[in-house]
Amino acid sequence: QVQLVESGGGLVQAGGSLRLSCAASGSIFSINAMGWYRQGPGKQRELVATITSGGNRNYADSVKGRFTISRDNAKNTVYLQMDSLKPEDTAVYYCNFRNYVSSWKIEDYWGQGIQVTVSS
Repeated sequence: QVQLVESGGGLVQAGGSLRLSCAASGSIFSINAMGWYRQGPGKQRELVATITSGGNRNYADSVKGRFTISRDNAKNTVYLQMDSLKPEDTAVYYCNFRNYVSSWKIEDYWGQGIQVTVSS
């Protein structure tokens, strides 16, 4: 099992910035990925950004150039720096941790979610 503790988020005006953090603990495999997903009102959950234990990053097109994902492997913590926020970024943001247990088995863990609200 992997436990995730999210922090950050809140209310910000359009054009502002926020930083999300997510710390993982428990049964962490050396090959893994951490990331953020979000679910806006009336929408499906969607990928925001991910970063692997090797440092490979992936971003949704909608956040490229505005959001930056990073991680501290020593602390098993992932960060999401969100700049130039827009009202459409308003959503509940969920931290995800993925263990690559083997070539055919992965384990996904989710945080409880954290609200980000961007006012216009």
